[in-house]
Amino acid sequence: MEKVDGVGGFFFRAKDTAKLAKWYEDNLGIKGVPSDYDTPPWRTNAGTTVFAPFKEDTDYFGDMKNQWMINFRVKDMDAMVAQLRANGVEVKPYPEETPNGRFAHLNDPEGNPIELWEPGGKDPG
Repeated sequence: MEKVDGVGGFFFRAKDTAKLAKWYEDNLGIKGVPSDYDTPPWRTNAGTTVFAPFKEDTDYFGDMKNQWMINFRVKDMDAMVAQLRANGVEVKPYPEETPNGRFAHLNDPEGNPIELWEPGGKDPG
């Protein structure tokens, strides 16, 4: 069976696309879509990617209007949390490490939920 070998993009609606793209670049280092084919796009490191549908009544994503939540792998949770807070972003780290690493939650300026994951324990990422 032929299988996909990774995520090639994440596409979603936004009220202000330029402002939101800049927020992601300024706070999380995610480059926006290049305006030409000579500029390299954002590249990720290969690693664990979880594809997990949740029950429709989950409160894990926060507000029930949120249909998705993206999870980004990070190398240093403490440094990322400090960076976000220095930029005025509210971020809530999990109080304890889980068997597969450390997690934190935040929202982008349009209220979309984001989970950060520093792999560890049973999953090296």
